[in-house]
Order: sequence, then structure tokens, then C-alpha cells
Amino acid sequence: MTAWTAREMPRLDGKTVVVTGANSGLGFEGTRAFAARGATVVMACRSVERGEEAAREIRVDAGGEADGELDVRECDLASLDSVAAFVEGLGDDYDAVDVLCNNAGVMAIPRSETEDGFETQFGVNHLGHFALTGRLFDLLDAADGIDGDARVVTQSSGAHEQGEMDFSDLNWEESYGKWKAYGRSKLSNLLFAYELQRRLDAARGDSDEGDGPGIRSVACHPGYTDTNLQMRTAAESGNPLMKVGMRAANAVLGQDPETGAEPMLYAATTDVDGGAYVEPGGLMNMRGHPTVGRSNDASYDREDARRLWEYSTEATGVEFPL
Repeated sequence: MTAWTAREMPRLDGKTVVVTGANSGLGFEGTRAFAARGATVVMACRSVERGEEAAREIRVDAGGEADGELDVRECDLASLDSVAAFVEGLGDDYDAVDVLCNNAGVMAIPRSETEDGFETQFGVNHLGHFALTGRLFDLLDAADGIDGDARVVTQSSGAHEQGEMDFSDLNWEESYGKWKAYGRSKLSNLLFAYELQRRLDAARGDSDEGDGPGIRSVACHPGYTDTNLQMRTAAESGNPLMKVGMRAANAVLGQDPETGAEPMLYAATTDVDGGAYVEPGGLMNMRGHPTVGRSNDASYDREDARRLWEYSTEATGVEFPL
């Protein structure tokens, strides 16, 4: 069986795709691939300037114009006000969103807080995307989607296996370990993605003919991919040896971002089940083309998922109509 690549994506003319962190790394490669298939891609970026530079690069590489439209908009996931403003502006200009890729993230940085007082990795990687998805829910539900459903694709990481939920200190106010915090944020991504699908299923009822939301939630992880995320982590550490180590690891172990983006693209455009986990199918699920796998047992803990959902609703002030 031939390995799946982005070349097998269907045409996406008339579809609207939102990608967070679209100006670099996996988000950039995903944006390029969606646009090459004719989608309008809303590039949700913290820096509009860097987003516009990325859009220009995609257009140049495409020979002057991408097949689909590129719409760069500011969306800072470290600010709930910015997320709300982004969605309000999107609602003014679009009737529907067919795919939402919750892709942006920060990794293993020194402890800091978002504009709203959340530990940054948890606040950006999970809470920002929770709020974005909830606020976009009506536009997702209004879409024709892919294979009949709009897609919410949430990017996790193999680091979720090192994550542990501690509901007494979700924001790491008592103690902080940057890698532990990253693992928890990536585990939170999965708990959210699977809980969203469970709530969508419940809203539809038992019948395939149900009138519930036409939305499908899928999780993915890119494997070990050579992107600027690792080098940004090293720079934030202030440790020159980490920079050397990250550069060497990327050169030896990392796959290219085009391949790393494939699980996200597969989750967004193939007929994969809601609640699926798409990951690389090669060595230790850290390299290779996408396949449907399984995340760790903790990510399927329904009680933790419920508690996280309730906390996230209260913390962000965003309620899903589910």
C-alpha cells in the first residue's frame, strides 16, 4: 500500500480553512498545501507582519499566486481578547469555516504568563485553542465541511506521554518544570479533542440521521520534525549547549516540515473517524507518513477530560453549545 502524502489531498475549492501559527513550521507547510488545493486559508498569526511574509513566500513558490486565497489575520492565543476579536472579524467576512487546524504552540519555555494570567504553555497550547474552537463553533457548524463534516484538527505531540494532569495546580503556581508543563499542555490537547468528539456524538444522538452539529474532532501529532520550534525553545533557555544539541538532533533525527505536516493534512481531508489520533507510521511513530494510531491511556481518561472541559469553560468564559 502506497504511503499517503499531501499530493493525495482532494481539491478544496470553495472551502475555508483556518490555521493557527500559519507563518512558520507545520502551520506554514499546512497552509501551503491547503492553498495548493484551492482552499481559502485564513492564516491566524500572532504577528501579522510575519504572516504576510509567509504568504508572500507561498505565492512566490507557487509561481506568483497560490491556487487558493491567503488571508492573514492577527490572532494571539495568549490573549483571550485577541481570540475574540479574531473570531468577530472572521464572522463579519465569512459565512462558514470548513476546517480549523489548532496548530500553533510554544514548547518548554521558562515560566511566564499569558495576558489573562495563565501559565503560557497551558494558556496558549490548550486554553487559547479551546476558546478559539468554542467561538468558531457556529461558523464550523454552518459549513459543508469535508465528507459532510467540518473538521477541528488539534495538534498534539508525542510529549503528551510525559504529561500528567494536576487539577490543584494547572497553572504551575506551586512548582514549574518546562518540559513537564509542555507535556501537560499536549495531553490537554488530546483530552480536549476527544471530549469534544464525545460531546458532538451526544448532541447528535444515536441516529446517523440526527440533527446535531456537523463537526468532527480529530487529533494528530507530527512526529519529530525539524522546525523553528526547537530552536526557539533553545533560544528561550539561554543555554548555548541546548542550541547545539537541538541543532544536532534536528539534523540527525528530524524529518522535514512537509512530511511533519502530513498527519494534520490527513486528519483534515480524509474520511477519518471523529476522535481518531493520526500520527507518523514509521520508526517509533516519530517519522514517516500518516496512519491512525492510539495515544496513551491517560489521554482517554473521561473524568480528567470532563474536569478539564469544565475548568476551561470557566477560565475562558467560552461555552460550547453542547
